[in-house]
Amino acid sequence: MATTNDLKNGITLNLDGQLWNVVEFQHVKPGKGGAFVRTKLKNVLSGKVVDRTFNAGVKVDVATVDKREMQYLYREGDDFVFMDTETYDQIPVSRETVGSAANYLLENMTATVAVHEGNPLYVDLPAAVEIEVTQTDPGVQGDRSTGGTKPATLATGAQIQVPLFILSGHRVKVDTRDGSYLGRA
Repeated sequence: MATTNDLKNGITLNLDGQLWNVVEFQHVKPGKGGAFVRTKLKNVLSGKVVDRTFNAGVKVDVATVDKREMQYLYREGDDFVFMDTETYDQIPVSRETVGSAANYLLENMTATVAVHEGNPLYVDLPAAVEIEVTQTDPGVQGDRSTGGTKPATLATGAQIQVPLFILSGHRVKVDTRDGSYLGRA
């Protein structure tokens, strides 16, 4: 148990049986009345963001979320199997938990897996990854009015927009947060 005075960005709270990450918080001491803490909380499982206000000094339940570096090994049905790099334990993580990170997950890649009471909560990838382009049409000069991008299929099966000079077999850097092209690798 902690109080609202101990809140920090990134801490995970257990409120009403659900896990919430503190996105931001602000201690407010108005001229009149008692102090309070205004927070923005993000649900760990659904991603929903809510604003919540606590009175200063109120006890809150801090959840123990263990963030571990794990190596992605292989896919088994709808599960992704990760190995803890310290203990070599292998844990399956469901497709729903991995979410959009599955589009950029390559075998032997290291990712951060958050675990609470033995249950994986989410998977964090590095901000950028290098992936090979497996299929893209050749770009034709003068075939555009602005921009100059074309669709490309990555080794993971994800589709992104790349510049016209990128060909099949090239390795590109991709932003894992929004799937945008960052440059050649």
